[in-house]
Amino acid sequence: MEHSRWKLARERKLTEGCTESPEVDLERQEHRLSMALAKVVYDRRVELGLSQSELAMRAGLTQGKISRIEGSDAVPTLPLLAKLAKGLDASLNIAIDVHDAQVTLSAHKAA
Repeated sequence: MEHSRWKLARERKLTEGCTESPEVDLERQEHRLSMALAKVVYDRRVELGLSQSELAMRAGLTQGKISRIEGSDAVPTLPLLAKLAKGLDASLNIAIDVHDAQVTLSAHKAA
């Protein structure tokens, strides 16, 4: 089934009163957090005019790791997030609450 038809079917189920299991809802929340991280990393890298390889070099990571983070295919560790923030010359802010999570980057000011 193509993606757009799947999305419409899911929305139809939700509007008809069907609810998803708590496990599925938790998976969706985890995926949204991963995608939020991917987006802020990609946006900041592009803002800096860096390729994935250049960011990897600055952060002490591999280009493949950057690709997996930007593709939301990796669950980074805290040390890896610290390296990533350093390579992006920014502070990485992750706010996790019971029902919500937000990821932002705050660029460091030029000296």
